[in-house]
Amino acid sequence: MHLRFILALALPIVASAEDPIAQFEREVRPILEDRCFECHGPDKQKGGLRLDVKSGMLEGGDSGKPVIRPGKSDDSPLLKIVSTSDPHERMPPKGEPLKPEQISALKNWIERGAHFPEPKGEPQETGPIKKGMEVTDRDREFWAFQKPRRHEAKLTTNSSWPRQPIDGFILARLQERALTPSDEASRATLLRRVTFDLTGLPPTPEELSAFLTDQSTDTYEQAVNRLLASPRFGERMASLWLPLARYGEDQAHQVGDDTAFFYPNAYLYRAWVIGAFNRDLPYDRFLQLQLAADRLPSARPEDQAALGFLGLGPKYYNRGRIEVMADEWEDRVDTVSRAMLGLTVACARCHDHKFDPIPTRDYYALASVFASTRMVNKTPAGHVEKEGTKAKEMDPATLHVVEDGKVQNLNVFVRGNPTRKGEPAPRRFLAVLTGDDAPEFAAEDSGRRELADAIASADNPLTARVFVNRVWGLVFGQSLVSTPSNFGNSGSRPSYPELLDDLAVRFMDQGWSVKKLVSELVLSSTYRQSSIASIDQITRDPDNELLGRMNRRRLSVEQWRDTVLATSGELAESIGAKSQDLDERSNRQRTVYSHVSRLKLNDLLMQWDYPDANVHAERRSTTVTPIQKLFVLNSPFMQRQASAFAARLISTAEADEDRVRLAYHLLFSREPADDERALALVYLQKPAASNMSRWDQYAQLLLATNEMLYVD
Repeated sequence: MHLRFILALALPIVASAEDPIAQFEREVRPILEDRCFECHGPDKQKGGLRLDVKSGMLEGGDSGKPVIRPGKSDDSPLLKIVSTSDPHERMPPKGEPLKPEQISALKNWIERGAHFPEPKGEPQETGPIKKGMEVTDRDREFWAFQKPRRHEAKLTTNSSWPRQPIDGFILARLQERALTPSDEASRATLLRRVTFDLTGLPPTPEELSAFLTDQSTDTYEQAVNRLLASPRFGERMASLWLPLARYGEDQAHQVGDDTAFFYPNAYLYRAWVIGAFNRDLPYDRFLQLQLAADRLPSARPEDQAALGFLGLGPKYYNRGRIEVMADEWEDRVDTVSRAMLGLTVACARCHDHKFDPIPTRDYYALASVFASTRMVNKTPAGHVEKEGTKAKEMDPATLHVVEDGKVQNLNVFVRGNPTRKGEPAPRRFLAVLTGDDAPEFAAEDSGRRELADAIASADNPLTARVFVNRVWGLVFGQSLVSTPSNFGNSGSRPSYPELLDDLAVRFMDQGWSVKKLVSELVLSSTYRQSSIASIDQITRDPDNELLGRMNRRRLSVEQWRDTVLATSGELAESIGAKSQDLDERSNRQRTVYSHVSRLKLNDLLMQWDYPDANVHAERRSTTVTPIQKLFVLNSPFMQRQASAFAARLISTAEADEDRVRLAYHLLFSREPADDERALALVYLQKPAASNMSRWDQYAQLLLATNEMLYVD
C-alpha cells in the first residue's frame, strides 16, 4: 500500500512533464512567426537564412555557419543577435527588441536540444544536411499516387434507382447510413438545372414548353444530347478551364504606357479552348497540345493557339536577371502541376516539399523545361516578333505562345537562392510518379513533348482523377476531393474514393471524352434528385457529403450576367469573339468573352467573385455582399437590361397576366404561383415612383430576386 501511495503521488509529476515539441509550439514558434519569418521564413530568406525549418538554422544561410547549437545556447549566434544591446547589430531590425522573457524562452529551448517539428523531407538530426529527399516505395503507396482501378458498387436493396454507374456508389453509402435519396426534381427544375450546367444559360420558354409536353421516355436524354451539341457547351466549359490556366490579357504591372508585355490576342487561346470542348477533343490530347503543340507532328496549324496556356503566363520587368526568370519559371511549374496534376510542386522551390514526396531537385527538373523555353509572339507564318513590341503594333492574328530556346539543365538553387548552386537537376518528370529509374528528357530540346506525354499518360495516376473531380464539382456543386488542385498529403481525401477511381478509369477507357463524362453525370439519378432536403438528411448529413440530395448552387458571374442579357433579349451570338470590356455600353457578348485584366480586374467580375487572373484558381469564392445588390438596383447596365426585358414582355404578349407568365418562364422556368401573379398585377397598376416605367421597375425587381441567382 505504501509503495502504491508513493507511485500515485509521482504520477502527476510525470504526466506534467511537457513534451519538448509541445513546448516549442507554445513558447518558441510564436516568437519566430511574429518576429523572424517575415525576412527568414518560407517566402523570403534574407542572407539565405531560413528559420522556419531546423535544417535552415543548422545550415546557417550564406555564411554557412549554424545559427543554433542545440544544447549550447551560449554558443548559438541566434541568441546573441537577438539579445545584443547594439541597435545596429540586433535582430529583428524593426520594432521593439525581444522581451527578456522571449529571450529566456529561446535560451531554454536551445538548452533543451532545440527540438523542432520537421515535416517529411527535412532532416531532424543535428548531423550533416542530407543532399535531398529520397522518394521511396512507401511514399508511392499514398492513395493519389496509386493507379486508379475499376470498382463495383455494393449491392443495394433498391435496384431500380441507379441509372448510371455512379449511382450505385452513392446509393450504397446512403443505405449504409440508413438514408434514402431525395425524390426526383420536377421536370421544369431539371431542365433549368441541366441547361445552366451544360450551357451556362437558362432554357428558353420554347425549349421548356417542348420539354414539358413531350411524353417520350427519352425526352430528358434528348435534351442532354441537344445541349452537349450546342456551341455554348464549349463556352461553359471554358469558364471552368480558363481560371485554372490563370488566363489574363495583360500584366499585374505597367510602367507608363508600356504595353510590351500585354497580350492583345489572348482571345485566340480562349477561342481554341472553346472549340476544343465543342469538338470533344480527347482530354489527354487537350493537355498535350497546350504544352507542346509545336512539338507534335500531328497537330493542326490552328492548334498552335493552344500554346497560349504557357505563352500567356506572367512576365516581369528586368527579365534578363536570373532571379526574375526564376519567378517566371515558378509560375509555369505551379500552373502546370496544380491544373493538370493536382500537386503543389512549386512548394519545393526553396526546400523539399514539406508534405509530399517531391524533392527540390524534382521542382528544378521541371523548372529546367521552362528555362529551356522562351515566350514569343508569333505570326501565323511563323515569324517571331521582336521582344518589346507594343500591343498596338502587333499582326492582328499574332499568337502569344512558346517555343524552345537554349536547352539547359538547372542546378538546384539552395534555399531558392539563384546564386547558390546545389546538385544538378536534369529535365525529367516527377520521381514519385515515374520511379527512380525514369529517363532524363532528351538533350536536344526543352522536354515539353516528353512532359506532355508523361502528364497525359494513362499510367499517370493523377491526371484523369483530377479532371473528373473538377467536372464533378462543376456539375454537383461540390467536388469529391474538396481541394481540387491539391491531391497531396495536405489536401482532402475523397468522399467517395472508389467512385472517383472507377469514374477516372472509365473516363480514360472511353477515349478521354469530356462529353461522355458530363453525359453520365447529368443522366444519373444522383443528379436528378431534388434539392429539397428532409429533416433526417439535414440532421444526419448537414453538408450533403453523401449526396442524398442535389445542392442548390449560386450562378457564377458568367451565368448571372448572361442570363440577364438572355432574358432581356440582348444577348449576342459571338462564338470565339474578341475580348470586350464589360463596361462598354455596346457589349452584349457572353461574359466569357470579357477582357480579363491582371492589372485591374473589372469591378463587376471582382464583385461577383471572378478569380484573380495572376495565379491558378482551383475554385471560386461565393460571397454575398451589399455591393452586389446595390449594383443590381442602381447600375446603368441593370437599368438598361430591365427596360429591355420589360419591352420584350410588352411586345410579346398583350395581356399583363400573360406578360407576367412569360417573365417567370424566361427567368425561373416555371409558372408564377397564384399569389405571385396577383401581387404582380396589383403592382403593375400603380403609378411609377421614378423615371422608370412600372413595367421597367417590375422587370428589375424580378432580376434582383434570389431565385434568379440560384439553381435548384
